Amino acid sequence: MADTLTTFPASADSDSGSDSGRPWWTDAVVYQVYIRSFADGSGDGIGDLAGLRARLPYLAELGVDAIWINPWYPSPQADAGYDVADYRDIEPDYGTLEEADQLIAEAHAAGIRVILDIVPNHTSDQHAWFQAALAGDEAARARYVFRPGRGEHGELPPNNWESIFGGLAWTRVPDADGNPGEWYLHLFAPAQPDLDWENPEVRQEFEEILRFWFDRGVDGFRIDVAHGLVKQEGLPDAGEHDPAVPHNTPHPAWDNEGVHEIYRGWREVANAYAPDRVFVAEAWVRDNERLAAYLRHDELHTAFQFDFLRAPFRADYMKEVVDDALAATAAAGGTSTWVLSNHDVPRHVTRYARSQPEHMVESTWDRLRWPSEPADVALGQRRARAAAMFILGLPGTVYLYQGEELGLPEVEELPDDARQDPTWFQNTNGDPGRDGCRVPLPWGGDGAAAGFSPAGATGEPWLPQPTGWAQFSAADQESDPDSVLNLYRRALRLRRAHFVGASGFAWVHTSETAVAFRHGDVEVWLNTGSDPVELPTGEVLLASVADAPSGYLPANGAVWLRRS
Repeated sequence: MADTLTTFPASADSDSGSDSGRPWWTDAVVYQVYIRSFADGSGDGIGDLAGLRARLPYLAELGVDAIWINPWYPSPQADAGYDVADYRDIEPDYGTLEEADQLIAEAHAAGIRVILDIVPNHTSDQHAWFQAALAGDEAARARYVFRPGRGEHGELPPNNWESIFGGLAWTRVPDADGNPGEWYLHLFAPAQPDLDWENPEVRQEFEEILRFWFDRGVDGFRIDVAHGLVKQEGLPDAGEHDPAVPHNTPHPAWDNEGVHEIYRGWREVANAYAPDRVFVAEAWVRDNERLAAYLRHDELHTAFQFDFLRAPFRADYMKEVVDDALAATAAAGGTSTWVLSNHDVPRHVTRYARSQPEHMVESTWDRLRWPSEPADVALGQRRARAAAMFILGLPGTVYLYQGEELGLPEVEELPDDARQDPTWFQNTNGDPGRDGCRVPLPWGGDGAAAGFSPAGATGEPWLPQPTGWAQFSAADQESDPDSVLNLYRRALRLRRAHFVGASGFAWVHTSETAVAFRHGDVEVWLNTGSDPVELPTGEVLLASVADAPSGYLPANGAVWLRRS
């Protein structure tokens, strides 16, 4: 078992904010809160700030360093809050601005930082700016992408762009006299008109929005569609489009150089605050070299590395993801990020619960959405436990999606009349959308809806929970030392003791079915094959499975080993 030559240095980012002198996010574990489905404190079936505040002790015991909250702003909910009507307030279903201030203070008191979602590519069609634009206010209209149509009477859209959710990316609106007028761009739902970031008023407004929340104590922002703000000049037609790869294909709407000037301005805003604020980009770009461009020293601090969402549960491909990501971020002087699931993709328990593809899939919008075989949830959970230990041992920031610490699978059998994702309504290819990973969490205990709502609640969960959902509840896992929840708790405690602030990274074993690396004083071993793998002599700090024979790592298992 010879060491390979692949090594990577620690992050070169110079911002401070931790006891080690490195930025606080460099080794952070961030827990994603999809607020609508996290915990319902009011009893109306919708997650809210009261529910989140009540569960802060749970998150502190889990051991996370920060929470990232999906959009909590006032919204008609055409796209689950990513259609923002007011960026300086709280959705009434979730609570009030005063409660948001209380949450930030209580989270900080518990040692948990708060990251918000910001949605700069588009607003809601109910936003005051867009309503003024429709009413004929030319200054307001100039803040959005309005264009005359093609054809003799402007009856054709300005170009051939398609919406990510399906159908045309353009909607025509009437002029003041009621006749058909110009078209507006919406790369997502028609209720989400794209802003024109060439307009200085748009740039100024969002920098002021950042200051509004930073002044309230928010620690950072996750930037939605960070690669999409600036469109290619002239809005030319797109080339042939593969609907299975909506973000990764070259397209005039994505990953244009003008976005970097915007983020240099945002970095200046963040740099005016102490302690350090952080940005993380959701940037679906063609490769890690393009992703690294967002991490230049005067732009964004971090960006999501999404390749684990596309990688099969295979050692060779998981090693490839790590090599590629670490090399690109090291060259940019940035920090790598790791994520297995989020609110936009099928949960990884279910992705791993079926036969694994022989290659990296093109995107998370691939055939894994349309199951060709029944999901073996027990197998998926076993693999998911191992994959979690693998990424938690890596250098960089780890993002956990709510419920993965409970081993939740994707809910694949939602009734059609219960679905709410615009992908379901706009696509014509049978895509069920993203509701299956957004079903409200089961907390257990005496509450309603598997503990999601308080006892005596009368409201039904906004998405229905499947039969048997309570078996995954946090309450039921508390007393089981081998539960997924307790594995995550132990892993996060050990991560803080052994990996936070650790330097050096090197592969120590690689094969088609098993891979291992050393980070600090610990080796992380992962076996994705069907046969046990012999382990070197050492102290087992943590194992993903309870049935490991001494000296061997079972199939679909992981172990943290301190060499003797």
